Amino acid sequence: MNDRTSPPDFSVVICVYTEDRWEDILAAVDSVRNQSLPARETLLVVDHNERLLSRLTEEYADARLRGEVRVLANAGPRGLSAGRNTGIAAARGDFVAFLDDDAVAERDWLHHFAAAYDDPRVMAVGGRTLPAWASGRRPAWFPEEFDWVVGCTYRGLPPGRVPVRNVLGGNASFRRTAFDAAGGFATGIGRDGDRRPLGCEETELCIRLSTALPGAILLIDDRAVIHHKVPTARERFDYFRTRVYAEGLSKALVAVSVGAQKGLESERRYTTRVLPAGVLRGVRDALRGRSGGAGRAGAIVTGVTLAAGGYALGRLRARRGGTTFAWGPIERAAVPPAAGGRTGRTAGHEDTVLDGRTAEGAAS
Repeated sequence: MNDRTSPPDFSVVICVYTEDRWEDILAAVDSVRNQSLPARETLLVVDHNERLLSRLTEEYADARLRGEVRVLANAGPRGLSAGRNTGIAAARGDFVAFLDDDAVAERDWLHHFAAAYDDPRVMAVGGRTLPAWASGRRPAWFPEEFDWVVGCTYRGLPPGRVPVRNVLGGNASFRRTAFDAAGGFATGIGRDGDRRPLGCEETELCIRLSTALPGAILLIDDRAVIHHKVPTARERFDYFRTRVYAEGLSKALVAVSVGAQKGLESERRYTTRVLPAGVLRGVRDALRGRSGGAGRAGAIVTGVTLAAGGYALGRLRARRGGTTFAWGPIERAAVPPAAGGRTGRTAGHEDTVLDGRTAEGAAS
């Protein structure tokens, strides 16, 4: 760290939207409060759910008084991007980390993030996300190359602490100044509660950040580990199909925003090297009589086909004028909002657009 006597202070943002994940939310917060490098604060951002907002405000009333946990309402439109922007605006820390509401971080999670920021050029650091399958084990047909389908680190990413194009949003951190340079997460892209499982909002932001700060370094450190719960419904092939198709739609939005060359740079290597190797591995396992080999090979081929179809449709809709998504500057809250308050305007508002720019994308 640049100042060894004063370690980086992290605000950890956890976006939540449903009471169905109540126990998961409590476990996520506990994992942050038990870090070897204590977080300055945990911000729970509730996405347009008044009952959950009230319940969490009551649950963490004492922690709020101690400045440990604050409960906020999403100040923008429904969705993960606006929720994250609300957390960024309210954050007091010089670094902002994001943790999924159905994940738990290992004890040294923030410690490994902090160590990577010794280099002042580093603007974002992500970690490794491991699946916690509800059934107790990975489905035999589910290829590791597609673990991103369930929000986890997938086969094909390099090990260690390495530069990457983008971090994965459920296990990531940024310098607070990164948002000053690039603006917030774009609304109109990414998750919106239980609707179609779109994504890529962190990809679009990271590419935009690298454009705004050409010397910026973005890293993944695979020692910064979280464990992400995979419910039974997401272990099924019908969810797999839905998610990969939605990823294609999302990639089309990213390509519209930042250009196809940058938006698909990492995907080209993934589809031309990582996935063919996965198919061959599955076929080889099938020929050797190993369980799931044929299923994994078939899932990879199906996944590529559906993602490509979603991308093509997304580009077509974009040319026809699809939905508008936008990003804008994050305005820091002058006074920390009260529990459940809506103080602080964020880039989640559709009418706040960086430099007056908008982008046309596919309807979700």
